[in-house]
Amino acid sequence: MRYTTINKFYLHSESEVLNHFNTTENGLSNEEATKRLEQNGPNKLVEAKKTSMIKRFFMQLVNPMIIVLLAAAAVNLVTVIIERAQGHNESFAEFFIIVGVVLLNAILGVIQEGKAEQAIEALKQMTASTCKVLRGGNLVAVKNDDVVVGDIVIIEAGDSIPADCRIIECASLKVEEAALTGESVPVNKQSETIVSASGEVTLGDRSNMIYMGSTAVYGRAKAVVVATCMQTEMGKIADVLAKTEAEVTPLQKKLNSLSKILSFLVLGISLFIFAFKIFTSETFGYENILESFIIAVSLAVAAIPEGLATVVTIVLSIGMTKMAKNKAVVKRLTAVETLGCTQIICSDKTGTLTQNKMTVVERFTSDEKLLATAMAQCSDAVLDEETKTAKGEPTECALVNYAYSLGLNKGELDKSSPRVNEAPFDSVRKMMSTLHSFEGGVIQYTKGAPDEILNRCTHYLKDGELLPLEDEAKADILAQNKNMADRALRVLAASYVRYDSLPHFDNPEDIEKNLIFIGLTGMIDPVRPEVKVAIEECQSAGIRPIMITGDHKDTAIAIAKELGIITDASQAITGAELDKISDEDFNEALKHISVFARVQPEHKVRIVKACKNNNYITAMTGDGVNDAPSIKSADIGVGMGITGTDVTKSAADMVLQDDNFATIVSAVGEGRRIYENIRKAIQFLLSSNLSEVVAVFVSTMLGFTLLRPMHLLWINLITDTFPALALGMEDGENDIMKRKPRDPKEGVFAGGLGLNIILQGLFIGLTTLFSYLIGHAIENGGVWEWTINGSSPDGMTMAFLTLSLTESFHSFNARSLNHSIFTIKKQNKWLWGAFFLSILLTICVVFVPGLNTMFEFEAISGVEFAIAVGLAVLVIPFAEVTKLITNAIKKRKNK
Repeated sequence: MRYTTINKFYLHSESEVLNHFNTTENGLSNEEATKRLEQNGPNKLVEAKKTSMIKRFFMQLVNPMIIVLLAAAAVNLVTVIIERAQGHNESFAEFFIIVGVVLLNAILGVIQEGKAEQAIEALKQMTASTCKVLRGGNLVAVKNDDVVVGDIVIIEAGDSIPADCRIIECASLKVEEAALTGESVPVNKQSETIVSASGEVTLGDRSNMIYMGSTAVYGRAKAVVVATCMQTEMGKIADVLAKTEAEVTPLQKKLNSLSKILSFLVLGISLFIFAFKIFTSETFGYENILESFIIAVSLAVAAIPEGLATVVTIVLSIGMTKMAKNKAVVKRLTAVETLGCTQIICSDKTGTLTQNKMTVVERFTSDEKLLATAMAQCSDAVLDEETKTAKGEPTECALVNYAYSLGLNKGELDKSSPRVNEAPFDSVRKMMSTLHSFEGGVIQYTKGAPDEILNRCTHYLKDGELLPLEDEAKADILAQNKNMADRALRVLAASYVRYDSLPHFDNPEDIEKNLIFIGLTGMIDPVRPEVKVAIEECQSAGIRPIMITGDHKDTAIAIAKELGIITDASQAITGAELDKISDEDFNEALKHISVFARVQPEHKVRIVKACKNNNYITAMTGDGVNDAPSIKSADIGVGMGITGTDVTKSAADMVLQDDNFATIVSAVGEGRRIYENIRKAIQFLLSSNLSEVVAVFVSTMLGFTLLRPMHLLWINLITDTFPALALGMEDGENDIMKRKPRDPKEGVFAGGLGLNIILQGLFIGLTTLFSYLIGHAIENGGVWEWTINGSSPDGMTMAFLTLSLTESFHSFNARSLNHSIFTIKKQNKWLWGAFFLSILLTICVVFVPGLNTMFEFEAISGVEFAIAVGLAVLVIPFAEVTKLITNAIKKRKNK
């Protein structure tokens, strides 16, 4: 669908624009919106092209070790062809096995990358921005992607603008347009038609237009969509926006660096072995060169943990998906790592620690009907005529429901005295005002924080009489306010003033003066029952919860005491008190302050800064547009999925779909589990690879071939990668939330992990060598030969069995880095599956006729098989002993 009648919509009236798009102020019908969406496509900017499957496949092969393997396969192929030409019966088995394993590894890499990308894409869909539109007169929430031209959108402070729109109604709207115009100060908007003699108006001066990519920071508006997707102003710079880079976490960077170091180290050792074998050989020919090359390749294959980076990526992405299912949508991989280090969680009170179901339970007034009318009309919540319950912001819903309980229907009130102007709420004034017309003139209702409202009042109502607000009456009102606040009630005050005609004002302060006090309402928002348990879990995990709220200090203290956040009122402070403290004093005071009441958004930034000055890893929650700076400043920014604005969700590292504090704690536990599981996978993979290096290196120096490259490739693919992935699915250990937070500066090998890798690698490697020697001795009728030339079929087969089975058994040792595997009650079905699969495939390779011939294995006896299995099982008691020793060393250090 293309519209060409007019295109400079800012030069045309609201009615002309509506007619142009064949729409009304009540919006499009659902059928028409669906039709336009099908015709024009989704409201999405062009994204960067995704890498094709073929390109991904070849990228898997562009790896130094893979190239070496393919070179080895090519050399092997040429050798076999030459040997066959000379009449020898050489097999192509090793060539096909090496190529087959390399291709299978590449295919698995592509599949795993695809799964990780799908997980990230699913998270993007879950955090997709939505907007409010009118469809057939009904206000509905739709994804920004589903917005079409002609839609009527409702914009409020904190909303992202979903498309280019022409404003048709405006109430003090201010929009941040820096992304388009470079203007750092929010721009005032209006709905009037712009008059231009030249017919041209620069983008920054189009005051009746709002554009995709900008954000409403104040006020509200109704607007008609005039352009979507690539037809928007933002669409013109879509190429810039589409250039995104794949995110790499600090842990992944460390492991990539480790892989590079290992690669160069192993290549150096391999070259040394290659040269050593050639120069110490009695003969010199292509066969000798080929053999030396194959041995060097074997060592390289043994040393490089090919699947390590892939395993880490998969574990992180699966963990993110699991978090999302538990209502915590983590948007960045880096946040998963940081979550495990969290030491402080700064949380809003309303809706996060409490249920966000406000109910008016107390009031102080001499005219309850007027109080209820003022509270209901001075709100943006609406009464659903079908359910007779309010919809909107929870506090305002409580007020509308309160009015309805007295027989005052918000819809009927608005019809009899419609709103004609307003001064929207903001956190600085702590109040809002609405003006309504009626037969006698105009009445203004102002509601907000009692102390702020009282400062603007000159009179009050008592028994229908208008009296001056003197100190005694003011003190009585404040006492009533404190009485309610002491019982953890949220208190709001209402006032009014009448005018003969609609007053003109440039700033809210122009009309919010000389008010008449009506009364107070006390509301309660019950504590979420699961939060108290979550607070206790936090504290046992060494994490300190801090409450930050705009509520009265007494209310905050009462809630915090109930939840166990504080034990004494001295642990609470107000924003006003915070302003009087120097940064140095605040850094010290933060160590015992856990409640901040009556705060402004800028105070949150200061709190985050103080936490960082004290070297605390901090999570900060927020929902309002002004919370974005503090969320960005925090180590973990947490946005609210229900009450949060698009701005805060965009700035956040994690979005809570249920706005629940307990979900943050659960996510921290999940972050710890994921990091521990990655460490488990690292220990398992590196100890396994080290064992292969030890075994191959020692056997080479002793002059015999322990295992061929195809054997090591098979072990790395089947016996290593699948159990490592299964370890990533391990449940969190029982004491994972009873440990202190991890130091973010701590290396991945800290806590004895590096020592365990070395000890376990040496043990498995030496056990494999011992198994080979036993096999060789049995093959020679029980005669031991410590100097062995060439290779022993029985020894090679037993070494392969022992190494494969040892690593399979060792995967169970890795289930816990500190605890005995016999104390773990939960079972890991994925690990058991990987274990049985690797055992089955290993036995097939050794015993199935044809397969064993391809792999150059010998059909060993039952005794040899039993010895190989027995040696493999020894890794379990060995690991148990090393855990006891390392734990004892840790305890001694802690003392």
